[in-house]
Amino acid sequence: MHGWDVMSDVSEFFDIKLAGIAGDEDLLGGFRCQAVLVVNVASECGYTPQYERLEALYQEMGSMGLIVLGVPCNQFGAQEPGSDEEVFKFCTEKYSVSFPMAAKVEVNGAGRHPLYAWLTSEENGMPGDIEWNFEKFLVDADGTLRARYPSATTPNDAGLLLDLAAAL
Repeated sequence: MHGWDVMSDVSEFFDIKLAGIAGDEDLLGGFRCQAVLVVNVASECGYTPQYERLEALYQEMGSMGLIVLGVPCNQFGAQEPGSDEEVFKFCTEKYSVSFPMAAKVEVNGAGRHPLYAWLTSEENGMPGDIEWNFEKFLVDADGTLRARYPSATTPNDAGLLLDLAAAL
């Protein structure tokens, strides 16, 4: 992905065009009226075992309106080197991931995807570059950014779970 015009034509979370790992062209548009936990993921990271609990969250809270969205990125220690097909195979075979996955994107720098430009914008109140794999953002059902969590925040963290419950 190259040179996105960061915010000029995107003011709503659900209007951001994000390709799915399986080739869908508009993942976010399909999640309208649901809370979304956005996680930049990687297959070869010390935090990779979080996939297990992310899947459990999706199974436990999906029927209540929670979408867990995995967004692969290879910008941190080259810990997501595979193709979209390889990433998908790894996630489904090793961790039985059934939650939606995006195609691989850049989350920082000149090639930053509009999703991450939106998530880290000053206007949304949680600015700053992504620091590492498995950083998490919670967007509520009306498309408001509610919280940002560092990589070490596990998917079963009490504060994150309380925030999820409030967003649903």
